[in-house]
Amino acid sequence: MNKDEIAVLIPCYNEALTIKKVINDFHKYLPNATIYVYDNNSSDKTDEIARDLGAIVRYEIRQGKGNVIRSMFKDIFADCYLLIDGDDTYPVEKAKEMCNLILSKKADMVIGDRISTTYFKENKRLFHNFGNRLVRLLIQRIFHSDIKDIMTGYRAFSYEFVKSFPVLSKGFEIETEMTIHAVDKNFKWIEIPIIYRDRPRGSVSKLNTYKDGFKVLKTIGMLFAEYKPFFFFSILAFFFFVLAIFLGIKPVLEYFEEGYVYKVPSLIVAGISFLVALLFIINGIVLEIISKKHRELYELYFINVKNNKNF
Repeated sequence: MNKDEIAVLIPCYNEALTIKKVINDFHKYLPNATIYVYDNNSSDKTDEIARDLGAIVRYEIRQGKGNVIRSMFKDIFADCYLLIDGDDTYPVEKAKEMCNLILSKKADMVIGDRISTTYFKENKRLFHNFGNRLVRLLIQRIFHSDIKDIMTGYRAFSYEFVKSFPVLSKGFEIETEMTIHAVDKNFKWIEIPIIYRDRPRGSVSKLNTYKDGFKVLKTIGMLFAEYKPFFFFSILAFFFFVLAIFLGIKPVLEYFEEGYVYKVPSLIVAGISFLVALLFIINGIVLEIISKKHRELYELYFINVKNNKNF
């Protein structure tokens, strides 16, 4: 089994217009890296162009960026993995700096930060900008992270990160999953500001603002419940507890003042709401214990990955 020092990973779906420039830039700035292009059912000649330029071309028939990255992380062995889109929106000139941070053990994940530079100016899609701000705000608040660019497609990873990261997402929500995984599992990460440029004329984004945006928000919600269950279910419990107080306070006061309850339905709903709140709290406590046990098992698995790095 061969192991590369630096593996450049380029997931592609109909990027014939830009893939030539991206690969040629890597030949210039990372001449010793092995370039992998994973074609995800392209209908143009992306794969032929990449192969003619010396890239190793492989195929993933399951549609979606998450599916492609799952195959990449499973198939490829390297000391440093550099992930970049094939749309020529990211500066390849930063690749060497990003890889050096991984190879020198200063980071397990290096993030190409577009948000701090030109992203909101270059990106002409209004709701994409709003979505990026919303996702960043949610993750910073929920997971207590100060990562600025949550959804960038330009990242470098260590061997340990890649081989211990369970890819669950199928589509563009994969970047959010990577970020939350790194924060939750206490990986070393560094952000590097990069100059983002919008796609060239004729190149079309594969990201659907509404459909994929909903998937990203759904992923955040699911990972919130999975990684911080007590916090998540406490919020739900608080809502039902407030509802119980709101509906139940008047019938209770009526009973003590007049010895009779006139709003029986309100009292019943209040009682049910209180029981639901109690169940959410109990559920959160149980799942928090299970989550802690999973973290312990993950740490043992991670140690095993590190010990088996030099195969």
